[in-house]
Amino acid sequence: MAFTLPALAYATDALEPHIDKMTMEIHHGKHHQAYVTNLNKALEGKPEADSNIEDIIKNISKFPMGVRNNGGGHYNHTMFWTLLSPSGGGEPSGKLAEAITGTFGSFADFKTKMSEAGATRFGSGWAWLIVTADKKLAVTSTPNQDNPLMDIAEVKGTPILGIDVWEHAYYLKYQNRRPDYLAAIWNVINWNHVAELYAKATA
Repeated sequence: MAFTLPALAYATDALEPHIDKMTMEIHHGKHHQAYVTNLNKALEGKPEADSNIEDIIKNISKFPMGVRNNGGGHYNHTMFWTLLSPSGGGEPSGKLAEAITGTFGSFADFKTKMSEAGATRFGSGWAWLIVTADKKLAVTSTPNQDNPLMDIAEVKGTPILGIDVWEHAYYLKYQNRRPDYLAAIWNVINWNHVAELYAKATA
């Protein structure tokens, strides 16, 4: 089974004004589609073509760079779309909120740390909130389309929130003002889904 582009759970203009319609159309329909197409090409005829994307990501050191870049792009974006919602924003509640406060001091401090991870990532990449092997929360960032689930990641863990800081995620609306994009995206974060991923990762 070839990998396919997942459909968005909301309209491309649903995240306005924080993320504009044209950015969503290009980001999802062009960039993510290209990762899927190129991943399928890279795995064509190989037994791994039938693998789960998560299994490929966890063992990425065994694959060539084309699979690392495009497989990472597919995994990261598939997750990213689910972390955004027109009814998102606000703050998390329950055990996730308690863990964030316990780890970072406050939700505001967590947001600052996460935004800094995105703002200071040189070039293209991602900022992540992860659950580490000992079930603790940590903020980290990765270059390009790498992620903390990869066996080559400097800081490893299960991603439960990822923010794309490639220019194609924000340049049409925010130009070179990455911090403005990072400030705006909190208005559409789907904390219910983040909490589900947190519960699964800590079970």
